[in-house]
Amino acid sequence: MPKFVTLTVFWGRNKEEGSLREACDTGVYTTVIISFFSVFGHGKYWPDLSGHDVAAVGADIKHCQQAKNVTVLLSIGGDGDKYSLPTAKSAKDVAGYLWDAYLGGGRKGVFRPFGEAVVDGIDLYIDHGGSANYDKLATHLSGHRGASGNKPVVLTATVRCMDGQETSSEAALATGLIGRLHVRFYNDTMCPNASVFVGLPAAWNAASDGWVNPASFVFDVVPLVQGTPNYGGVMLWNRYLDKRSSYGLTIKGIV
Repeated sequence: MPKFVTLTVFWGRNKEEGSLREACDTGVYTTVIISFFSVFGHGKYWPDLSGHDVAAVGADIKHCQQAKNVTVLLSIGGDGDKYSLPTAKSAKDVAGYLWDAYLGGGRKGVFRPFGEAVVDGIDLYIDHGGSANYDKLATHLSGHRGASGNKPVVLTATVRCMDGQETSSEAALATGLIGRLHVRFYNDTMCPNASVFVGLPAAWNAASDGWVNPASFVFDVVPLVQGTPNYGGVMLWNRYLDKRSSYGLTIKGIV
């Protein structure tokens, strides 16, 4: 029988999915990724949480981390086009902003949308704008310390399954600083030291293709991938759809 490793879900794409606290309280997920920090790179910074009350998220982050032992990441990028890193300086500036606004920093004058809460790390979900300077962003972020104060900032990337073609996160992946790679085997690897997570839609209508029913995934797919040394677990897109389909609950404990 396949062995459970970890189950990751994206939260923040639909107001009807419920709160971040509710997602963590299910006991289904070991990591929740807040999505998305979708405006950056040109002196403007802004998160898009699809109508959620941003001011309420900070308390939920602390609850997830402290009461439920759930890792909480902030994903930057997404399917919009209002982000890029046009220069090395912009990469440094964005890394500094993320550190002060969402991670363990707190430079005076920098607004923290989640208050005193500190996310555990940053996920790169870069679908637009090319891969230039994301290696520099990863390098700057890796020099900081995360929520615990004595661990590095967790760095992950969520990428398309591109059959060896260039991905928008390729430059960052090549640094070896990305510890986890969520590969989207839907809607459509050169990653040293990265654990690979099988990314799946949580419902048949969550993507244009790539749907695998839970039974087929557990008994046909997992045995093929679980023996690989860098298999990390499963990533689901997204919490709203998983709440409706119970995909995560169905496969929990056996992947």
